[in-house]
Amino acid sequence: MSSIVHGAPPREAAPASKPVAPTAPGSVPLWKYLAPVAVALLVALIPAPAGLPQFAWYYFAIFAGVIVGLMLEPLPGAAIGLIGVSVVTLLSPWVFFGAEQLAKPGFKPANASLTWALSGFSNTVVWLIFAAFMFALGYEKTGLGKRIALWLVKVMGKSTLMLGYAVTIADVVLAPFTPSNTARSGGTVFPVIRNLPALYDSKPNDPSSRRIGGYLMWVAIAATCVTSSMFLTGLAPNLLAVELINKTAKVQFTWMEWFSAFAPIGIILLVAVPLLAYVFYKPEIKGGNEVPDWARGELTKLGGLSGREVGLAALVLTALAGWIWGGDFINATTVAIVVICLMVIGKVVSWDDVLNNKAAWNTLVWFATLVALADGLSKVGFVKWFADTVGAQMVGYSPMMAMVALVAVFFFTHYLFASVTAHVTAMLPVMLAVGMGIPGIDLRTFSLLLALTLGLMGILTPYATGPSPVYAGSGYIPAKDFWRLGAIFGVIYFAVFMLVAFFWIM
Repeated sequence: MSSIVHGAPPREAAPASKPVAPTAPGSVPLWKYLAPVAVALLVALIPAPAGLPQFAWYYFAIFAGVIVGLMLEPLPGAAIGLIGVSVVTLLSPWVFFGAEQLAKPGFKPANASLTWALSGFSNTVVWLIFAAFMFALGYEKTGLGKRIALWLVKVMGKSTLMLGYAVTIADVVLAPFTPSNTARSGGTVFPVIRNLPALYDSKPNDPSSRRIGGYLMWVAIAATCVTSSMFLTGLAPNLLAVELINKTAKVQFTWMEWFSAFAPIGIILLVAVPLLAYVFYKPEIKGGNEVPDWARGELTKLGGLSGREVGLAALVLTALAGWIWGGDFINATTVAIVVICLMVIGKVVSWDDVLNNKAAWNTLVWFATLVALADGLSKVGFVKWFADTVGAQMVGYSPMMAMVALVAVFFFTHYLFASVTAHVTAMLPVMLAVGMGIPGIDLRTFSLLLALTLGLMGILTPYATGPSPVYAGSGYIPAKDFWRLGAIFGVIYFAVFMLVAFFWIM
């Protein structure tokens, strides 16, 4: 193949274009720095709405400024999150604690606010996300990831769309047995598929990321959000939701009832996801026979599995077994950390490799600060006030319209949360209480509609669910693209969900 040079994969001819110069740090427009501050100040200057304490409104103003900063990215997302937490901690007597708390004898706002600021770093999902990057590092260092990626390309690489379906199928197979979508998608699927773009000369943080890398990464996060809703055991917060529904509304669901309710919705979305991504985040490479043929040759050159590859494969299977069957005995994050330790002990990766994995440490800081900031909305009472306000507006609506409106509010308020678990804990009991107060609502149907959206809402933002920061930090999906696609897919997911549910569930 004349198009293959020095072992590199063939490339499609691309139209001539001017080279894209890297953006220097000082070249970020000034307005991108000023906009988050301006939004925070403008919101803060508006009087607090009725029923919401002024300090809680100030906190929301800072949170809004952080979200704008994350969307515009004048600085890296981790730095913006750290700045947001620092500002809240510094101003905590005015923006985090009410007069009643401050008046308590012996209460020290400085200590309490610092404890809150660091709380995200003790979050188990944050460390599971970090572990996913380390697993990916192991796949890279041993060459196992490249081997699996080459095999996928050999089998399904004639079409980029078919590779999208391969990624989707992999998640579907794992989902019923892996309650952590971070472990499933971030720790198992991502470390493999991150090796695929390089085979097509698609690089992270580079214009070539759109050749195929961005498409595959978006398909992966979009698919895992669907499978997280499809199976009761596909997302840990699903199980929490079932328990809260049972306690609050005295309604119970079995695994099969859950699956039967979502299956028609899930099948439609899973079939559509690779196609939708093909439309809204179109890859430059469409496919062809050359690349699979090249991959077949590269696999022959690789020969048999090396000892390090076998060692990593054994560790990955151990982690997967722990995630699937060990939930009652050992936390998923503990499993991941133990496997990372074994990777270092077994010299699959070195400690210097771990220290030099900037993407992992950057994502750790970014998501830890966002978890704390989102949790703060509940702590200051903003979330409960918002839900109560919405409930008050439902007076006079028909039961059907009230259900649709409340489910929509429940779904899209996930923009305020960096954890599905936090969303369930803060919002689900409140929404159930609101529904129970509306005459004529079928509480079983309403409860099921709320619970089935939990996985789907993970598509909305780069911090919406555990695997989101993994893919947002991959270098293949720029922040502005992630927010745009999240909004588009969020609307599509919700529309399909409600349309099918209208005929199937309601």
